[in-house]
Amino acid sequence: MTTEAVQQNQQSLSTSAARNLATTTKTVPQMLGITPRYLLRALPWVDLEAGVYRVNRRRGFILGDGLISTYVDGDGATRVIAEDLRELGFLSQVDSPLLTALANGFVEREVAPGDMIVDSGAPAEQLHIIAFGRAEKRATGEYGEDALLSVLGEGDYFDASAWATGAETSYRVKAVTACTVLSLDRRMLAELADREPSLRARMDEFAAAGHGSADPEHPIDLHSGHTGEPYLPETFVDYEESPREYELSIAQTVLRVHTRVSDIYNSSIDQVQAQLRLTVEALRERQEWEMLNHAEYGLLNNVVPSQRVRTRKGAPTPDDLDELLARVWKQPAFFLAHPRAIAAFGRECTRRGVPPQIVELFGSPFLTWRGVPLLPSDKLDLKGSASSAPGTTNILLMRVGEDRQGVVGLRPSKVPDEAEPGLSVRPMGVDRQAITSYLVTSYFSTAALVDDAIAVLQNVEVSNYHDYS
Repeated sequence: MTTEAVQQNQQSLSTSAARNLATTTKTVPQMLGITPRYLLRALPWVDLEAGVYRVNRRRGFILGDGLISTYVDGDGATRVIAEDLRELGFLSQVDSPLLTALANGFVEREVAPGDMIVDSGAPAEQLHIIAFGRAEKRATGEYGEDALLSVLGEGDYFDASAWATGAETSYRVKAVTACTVLSLDRRMLAELADREPSLRARMDEFAAAGHGSADPEHPIDLHSGHTGEPYLPETFVDYEESPREYELSIAQTVLRVHTRVSDIYNSSIDQVQAQLRLTVEALRERQEWEMLNHAEYGLLNNVVPSQRVRTRKGAPTPDDLDELLARVWKQPAFFLAHPRAIAAFGRECTRRGVPPQIVELFGSPFLTWRGVPLLPSDKLDLKGSASSAPGTTNILLMRVGEDRQGVVGLRPSKVPDEAEPGLSVRPMGVDRQAITSYLVTSYFSTAALVDDAIAVLQNVEVSNYHDYS
């Protein structure tokens, strides 16, 4: 039947024609990149009267990242970065030529999985650095059991204290994967110390201080007990002379809207407000990423070496999260993890038959471990992919709040043309092309008040699956 015949037989108005007279129901513009931003919602915020936040602490002793970096030269040999040897306390002040001489003395060797790198009870004749691979540091426990002390990875070294003093090692290190290990004989250190009195003096100080095991903060002398009439110690609390200051960071953009759009296409959705809403969402997403990953104030880059944990098997297990809780044991608030890392942890719990409890926060259900919720965030970068290599990421655990010496978010108490706390929308006028501009700015930063407020589980693999019987 032809189209003309259909039109002649039509008995009523068609829906396609009627639609021209109907009012369309519309949604506001949607955007895939909007996430719940749980970090921004869960952090307590400190409103700053000025643009700087100073964290005053007791005087402490801080080195670098706790790792000695290596590189592969043009001939394919693995080398030590000489300046990174300053991570060793007794080498922190020596001259660069000495460090270069020591760095050149390292010998490279390959260790097969399951082979011993260091055995317990033997004198520490060498300093070892793991350039590639993973190893386990183990010792015999109080009751004869095999105790896992830590998991070592790229950049970890052992044992600086025993190596400097000639003491015996009290543990053994065994390769879990194929490892590339760089080793330096103690004989070379002794020869350099004999030629350089300053190095010898530093080594003697290091040995006298208990092999670097002293309190990380300046001590406060105290006395306890009520027997006799002892002289009370005299003390004071020393502060850092140059405390760290956090300046507010900024994320901003210029939103441009043509006046004819806002003049004649504003029904029933305000075009300017729709544009501003999505722009603000994008700025807040960038803000959360910066608070985690920024090179200076990002939380991932401000975890001290003693608060970094490596996974034992790759996948995040209950044991690994327990180790994080042991590092942030003072009122832990929440874990923060990539959604795939949380899924991987759930699989490990299922395999063990210990399903995690569920708690409701922000109107949504969350997995918990030991009562501490796991909040998802896609701002924790996922390295690798299913097509190239197993993905790895990090899991953070933190304590929050100024009153708990935890992690806090920073923002200004008030900004001109404020649309949201710490965010302003400032009209910039109309140009000669009839385009209206708006300067949209977000001010923010974050700070961990003390070192044990945050810990990280590193190199978390998210591609491990199980077949359940």
